[in-house]
Amino acid sequence: MRFQFIHAADLHIDSPFEALRAKDPAVAAMFAAAGRKAVERLIAETIDSGAKFLVIAGDVFDKDWRDVSTGLFFVRELGKLDRAGVKTFIIKGNHDAQSVVSKSLSYPASVHVFDGRRNQTQLIEPLRVALHGRSFSERATPEDFLVHYSARREGWLNIGLLHTSLEGSPGHNPYAPCTVQDLARFGYDYWALGHIHAAEIVSREPWIVFPGNLQGRHPRETGPKGAMRVTVEDGRIAAVEPIALDAARWAHERVDVADLAEEAIHARIGEALAQAAGAAQDRPLAVRLTLTGATPAHAGLVARLDDLLAEARARASHAASDCWVERVRLETRAPPAPAQTEPDALDVAGLLAAVAQDPEFIAAVQALAKSVADKLPPELTRDFGAASAAERATRALDLLNGARA
Repeated sequence: MRFQFIHAADLHIDSPFEALRAKDPAVAAMFAAAGRKAVERLIAETIDSGAKFLVIAGDVFDKDWRDVSTGLFFVRELGKLDRAGVKTFIIKGNHDAQSVVSKSLSYPASVHVFDGRRNQTQLIEPLRVALHGRSFSERATPEDFLVHYSARREGWLNIGLLHTSLEGSPGHNPYAPCTVQDLARFGYDYWALGHIHAAEIVSREPWIVFPGNLQGRHPRETGPKGAMRVTVEDGRIAAVEPIALDAARWAHERVDVADLAEEAIHARIGEALAQAAGAAQDRPLAVRLTLTGATPAHAGLVARLDDLLAEARARASHAASDCWVERVRLETRAPPAPAQTEPDALDVAGLLAAVAQDPEFIAAVQALAKSVADKLPPELTRDFGAASAAERATRALDLLNGARA
């Protein structure tokens, strides 16, 4: 017997895009609408592909949303699957555990939401499939969350549903932490995981898979987003392939502008944006640009960064009507300075290059930057607060480079 099912996770329906709204409300609205469009694409793909069932491994909603329209939208989409005879299996993730909406919805009969107090096993008799899962009932999971999952049902295809950080991932809080070895001990054929927003096939023996989130939510979630199509043949997993279902996309383009004058830099940016817009395949696109290389225009770029951003956004509109530049970062530098002709002249660039290697100086710059960020509205500092130590150090060096110019 050959059939397919779809594995999705981290839908985060109606994610607010607060930081993006502070920069451009129209673009924020476009990305917010993309979240629902991606869900519609997921449902359509499940039906049109002839998949036998849909698995959603947590975080359908985005924290404590009280707007009932969010829940009603999801129920309507599940109704399409119900009428097509397609079953849906859902576990609640850490965001769903916070959500008032997710606790008060009435789903179609073909939808099963796994219990949060204990593991459950659901059987699909005609397909000989056993699905084992447990929802988050609270944001924090008990230490024994995984150990009570059911034993493998022999002679059946066993699928485990788990919302987990696995062994940990940068930028993600540790939820239901476990190892590949912990999961392998159950003898399941496929672990349908959620929580980590980057798609990854962690293991093939057994299959342990993160589909990633359905729709990118911020500049660090770049590239195609969607779900996994899983093919089963004769009771075994035969293939797992990603499906792009996102309705808007983020990109981070690094543009080498070495030796270019300012006008040539603008042209190079336009070329990079045109290429990125083409890769997005008619999706709305938000791009973060990073310029690199030694250029004689470096000081002018630093001094007129707002003008550079405005020009980049103009070039983006030439590339596509729904292409937008979210930010321009400078990793450029000035060409090497000629040798000092005055022995007593102050070598500012040399001094700054030296202190850039001093951990205490970098820490002091970070502390100053944080003191400024703490005085800003939360929607403008969300990314700063979530940044890793390495990212904060990079931002400190960005400030230093600006001072040098």
